[in-house]
Order: sequence, then structure tokens, then C-alpha cells
Amino acid sequence: MSNRPNNASTLRRRQALFALSALGAVPLAPAHAAAGGGTPSQSLGPFYPRHAGERPAQTDADLLAFDGERLLGRGVPLYLTGRVLDRGGRPLAQAEVEIWQCDANAVYHHPAGGAESERDPHFQGYGRALTEADGRFHFRTIRPVPYPGRTPHIHVRVARRGGGALATQLYLPEEPANAGDFLFRQLSPEEQAALTLTLGPTESRHPLAQGTRVTATTELRLA
Repeated sequence: MSNRPNNASTLRRRQALFALSALGAVPLAPAHAAAGGGTPSQSLGPFYPRHAGERPAQTDADLLAFDGERLLGRGVPLYLTGRVLDRGGRPLAQAEVEIWQCDANAVYHHPAGGAESERDPHFQGYGRALTEADGRFHFRTIRPVPYPGRTPHIHVRVARRGGGALATQLYLPEEPANAGDFLFRQLSPEEQAALTLTLGPTESRHPLAQGTRVTATTELRLA
């Protein structure tokens, strides 16, 4: 894969920290388990779009482009769904859920995320949605792929109405690269399980499930 001038320094720092942490020279900041059994938090990462200028023109929950039933971009279409709950297990309605991830070319659609010429132009890279009355959310995206120095993952941030937010990352089950990932391996087995997606065949008739064969589900609990 060619060098990406926009994020080369970020990758060099990440790989250097990873090498030092493997030797025990630099302790990396651990994930934080939320109080009351909430979902463990993880870093937003360097490619979270913190303002409108860093976001794509479209920011809806459908990150894919189709021509009829034909996927225009690269990757495996994925229906991502789940629920947002409070620490007591009650659904949180109208919570804002944001996701972002690299495209199938391992490029983030962010000003610092890679050369624009290498981006998949048919992948949105970022999307957001509001939860329904039962706390459920829906996205159409791609199955995450490895990124230099990282195992496949999807970033997610949830902000509830009235304040309070969670940022974390979601991982694939039985992914060989998980064991060597410098963030995933800091998690306890229980925390790893909480952040691991459940995969299965798509059976939903939700509009965002159309064109996908794989469904990923999760449950996010805010403290």
C-alpha cells in the first residue's frame, strides 16, 4: 500500500508507541470501564470529525452508495444495529449515535486520514442517527477492515439528550488481529466481549438492511 502523506506522521507515532509498549517501555492508557456496568470507553482516535468542516457532505445513517442492487463502492455491506441503554437497562430514545471507520482501501475520510486520491468515493466514512423509542439504531456500512497498526474496528460515539456521552470502538469476533491490537489487548475478557459485535445473516426488512447479507449487533450502555 502506498504512503499517505496526510497521516504518515500519525502512523509513525502509533507504530512507535506500539513497539515501545510491547517492550514495556511505554504504558498505554487503558480503556475505562463505565461505572455501574456501562460499556467501556475507548479513544475517539485522530480521525473523529470534530466540526462540520471535517465531515462528509452527507452525514446520514447510510454510508453506502448503490446503483439499484449493485454496490458502487468496495467492501462487504454490513447492517449495523443495536440499542442504547442507560446503566439500569432502560432504552434511551433520541440519543445521537455517530459511527466512523476507514473505507475498504484503509483510508479514513477525514482531512488527516489519508490521500484523497486513495479514498473510495462511494463510501461515506461517517454517519449519524437518532435512536428510536426502544433505544434502537440502524446503519448501513461495510464490514470493517484492518488499518495500518490496528485490527478491524468501527468507532462509535453516543450522546444522550440532556448530556452525557460515550466514545468507544467495536470489534469483530474471532478476528486474528485482535490479540495483537494495542487497544483491544488492554481490555479484560469481559470488556472485550462487551465491545465485540455479534454477527449473523441479515434477516431484517429495515431499509438500511437492504443490500446486506451480514448483520452486526451490539448493545451500548451509558453510565
